[in-house]
Amino acid sequence: MKIIGIDPGLSGAIAVLEDKRVLSIFDMPVMAEGKKNKKQLNSAQLVNILKENTKISEDVAVVVEQVNAMPGQGVTSMFNFGQTFGAIKGVCAALSLPIFFVRPSKWKKHFELINSAKDASRTKVIEMYPSLSNQLTKKRDVNKSDAILIARFYSETRLKESNS
Repeated sequence: MKIIGIDPGLSGAIAVLEDKRVLSIFDMPVMAEGKKNKKQLNSAQLVNILKENTKISEDVAVVVEQVNAMPGQGVTSMFNFGQTFGAIKGVCAALSLPIFFVRPSKWKKHFELINSAKDASRTKVIEMYPSLSNQLTKKRDVNKSDAILIARFYSETRLKESNS
């Protein structure tokens, strides 16, 4: 089964796993929105990424981190985040891809990352997949690591439930 993990948000990422192997990792596709270096989701590119990494006859699950508003976060940034989250749901629906949601607390607890540094998921992924270390060299690559762990969480929990 192919599992696509998505860390939503404009600085998020997409990871494609099959049998716990990481096939590919992408930064969330974004494009300019008006002026002042603002960005928005490039939905067309997201469609391309999902189409190129799935086949119609294939068993696929898209797993998206379900996050909520955080105290102190601005109204505009929350609106933009919600807009990106909704676009991801819409793209998956349009492509007939089954979508599942997982709260950060669930997948982080599974990987023992609760109350750890934000960068800890990157360390965890490099330990699990040493061959990916050259793709996860920057601190901002934590989003790619999160996407991998979100997909991996699904494969280790949901798939086990359905196989038993």
